[in-house]
Formats: sequence, C-alpha cells, structure tokens
Amino acid sequence: MSSSAPKVGFISLGCPKALVDSERIITQLRVEGYGIVPSYEEADLVVVNTCGFIDEAKAESLNAIGEAIQENGKVVVTGCLGVKADDIRALHPQVLSITGPQAYEQVVGAVRTHLPQIKAHDPYTSLVPPQGIKLTPRHYAYVKISEGCNHRCSFCIIPSMRGDLVSRPVGEVMDEAQGLVESGVKELLIISQDTSAYGVDLKYKLDFWGGRPMKTRMRELCSGLGELGVWVRLHYVYPYPHVDQVIPLMAEGKVLPYLDVPFQHASPRILKLMRRPAAAENNLARIRAWRAICPDITLRSTFIVGFPGETEQDFQILLEFLEQAQLDRVGCFAYSPVQGAAANSLADPVPEEIKHQRHQVFMETQARISAQRLQDKVGRMVEVLVDQVDEHGAVGRSHADAPEIDGQVYLDDGDGIAVGDLVHVQVTEADEHDLYGHLIR
Repeated sequence: MSSSAPKVGFISLGCPKALVDSERIITQLRVEGYGIVPSYEEADLVVVNTCGFIDEAKAESLNAIGEAIQENGKVVVTGCLGVKADDIRALHPQVLSITGPQAYEQVVGAVRTHLPQIKAHDPYTSLVPPQGIKLTPRHYAYVKISEGCNHRCSFCIIPSMRGDLVSRPVGEVMDEAQGLVESGVKELLIISQDTSAYGVDLKYKLDFWGGRPMKTRMRELCSGLGELGVWVRLHYVYPYPHVDQVIPLMAEGKVLPYLDVPFQHASPRILKLMRRPAAAENNLARIRAWRAICPDITLRSTFIVGFPGETEQDFQILLEFLEQAQLDRVGCFAYSPVQGAAANSLADPVPEEIKHQRHQVFMETQARISAQRLQDKVGRMVEVLVDQVDEHGAVGRSHADAPEIDGQVYLDDGDGIAVGDLVHVQVTEADEHDLYGHLIR
C-alpha cells in the first residue's frame, strides 16, 4: 500500500454477524487501495458499524459516533442503528453518510465520495488475501450463512433492521469455508439469525461445491463443513425437529458437539407472548434425545426474565427447566423495552426490582449447575484450541467453549506450543466458568 493512500479508521460494534459485515467492508476498502488504521489520529475518515438491538447498545453506538466526530471529524455510519437515521442525525448532524446493515456497497461508495483516491489504485502492489480481511485471530473465523429472519418475536426488532431470511447458496458458503481453512483457520463459527432455517427461503435449492451436488439445507451444509478437517461450531440454532439430523454428525466427530440454542424461556404462556418459534416443542425431551445420541454434547442458551406478564409461577417453571435441562452454558437478561418492539404494548410489566431479583436467582441457580458440570470434567482429557501463550502458560478453549462468550481452559505450561495449536489437556481443576489443567505431551 502506498504511503499516500487515504486511510480509514474502523469501529465495529455489536454481534458476530456485524463483525462479518465489518470484515466485508474492510476487505472491499483494501481491494480499492484504502489503508485501514487503528487510531483516530492516523485516519482521514472513520467508519462506525453500529448496533441498535437494545437501548444499551444504541447508547454505546451513539457515544462511539460522537467520539469519532470529536476526535476525527469525518464519520460514516452503518449497521443496525443506521435504520434509525433520524435519531443519529438529531444527535450528530455532522455525520457524512448513514446506511443500515449489510449495505456494503453504499458504505464503500460513501467512503469514495468523502475520501476520494488521490492516485489510481494498483492492485498488484496492494494485495488482499484470498480469504479477505478478518477481524478475528487467524486461527478462527465466523462464517455467516444467511441474513435476516422470518420470525417476529415480540421482543425483537432484528427483522425490521435486517429484513427477512436470505440464505446464501451452499456452494458459496462452502467455497468461503474451504478458503478460510486453506488460509490456516482451525475453527469455523457458523452464524446467522436462525441457522435452523438455512435454505428455507430457497426451498433447499440444489447447488454445487467442487463439482458435486448439494442441497442448500442445514444438514447438508454441516456434512460438507465436516469434511474440511477443522472445528465447526453451530450458533443460533432453533430447536426444530430437523436439528436432530445434525446430532449424529456430532457423535461422529464431523461437527463439534456444541449447540447454541436460544430457548429464551420455559413457560409455554410466556413463550407464546414472546411469539417464539418452536414454542410448542417439548424441549426437555429433545435435549434428552440429543444427549442419548451424543452424550458429550455441550448446550448453551440464553434466557429473558421479567418479560411482561411473567408471574412467579412462570419464573418457577423456568427454574425447574434449568434444573432438569442441566445446560452447560447459559446467559440471562432482565427484560428491557426495545424501541419498536411489539412486547412494549403487552400488559402487566414486571417491576424493575422483581426483574433484578429474578435475574439474580436465575444466575445463582445456573452457576451451581455450571460448576457441577465442569467439576465432572476434572480428571478427563480434553482437546484444546490455543488462543494465547505467554510466560505464565497458555489459555485456550475446549469443544465446549465458543470464543468470548463461554469459558476457557488455563494451562500451566505453554512451552513448545503456539496460538492456533490443538493440544490435549488433562483437567485438574474447575470453577463455575473455566477449567485448569496440564498439557499432555
């Protein structure tokens, strides 16, 4: 890259799906010869990829935009909060351009308009790797298989921001995944708004990968990814019956024995108020069936307490579900209204004090369950993907741990291993979240 090339600073907020959007925009900017720099001082212009899902995320995004304006002055805004352009301009009228999520070409076009190239870009002297620019460490990467969502959960405004489900053809996804593996990626994290629904909008259209036919459907995608010889981790999987077809792939070692299933609640009445898909499914029976096929499966989920209309009885149903389900990894949120969400009009809001009491009881209950499930791993051998090595040892993740949201495995000996290595570890201790162990040499 020429030292005279214009330079862009980039702030990426929000979920892994937004991170993938950022990677695509940055890759295109680099292809066109723009430099990407880490500070306001070095940047000629700053792009802020925002999140607007809940009020806290909206506030964080607005603050980031304000800071970028104060520190740099030339700011382009994109992402989920971009659909509320009036809110942004009311607070920050100096913003040069505002677009919603997935608006890759519009963002790059805004950068071209407000920061034109001084000299023609020479692609032969400014190379971009075939897998594109990744914002994750080089040994793992997110692969987004679809955009949008067909569900209309009453607490969620994602469809109004990202639209209905649009699945990528399976051949295109497989080509991206194969390219990432060839570049050295050891773990593929499969993300979307609803991974279970992959291909529904395309009516499971037949596509091709490497000259062979494949249907654009969840099981066929997982089977193909399982041939690449790396960890494949599934996120945002709704508990529909056809998910059962993927569990044998986990038992066979083709896909990691890990499912991220957003149950959100256990009371049928609250699930109906939430308008949750698969609300009528017997999730405890499904969990038992999954564990019968793949005993080592790790189940993570998220829940909401204090949803409008939630009674003490509903909350007790949720706690009983936790006790019976024995989930491995769990996140919980006290309900907060989201501007534009249908749930805002529901009757019987739960008082803030009770919301937070229920959140505390929920987390204490799950902490006890998590601690016991991790304690059961003491004495066992686990495979670990190394994320960090220093003079004190190494830190990595097992099959049961997604980056940044789950636990970690701490090793007291990091000699001779490097970031991205897969190693075997004897577990010697455990707490509520993490494992500790010795490297098996």
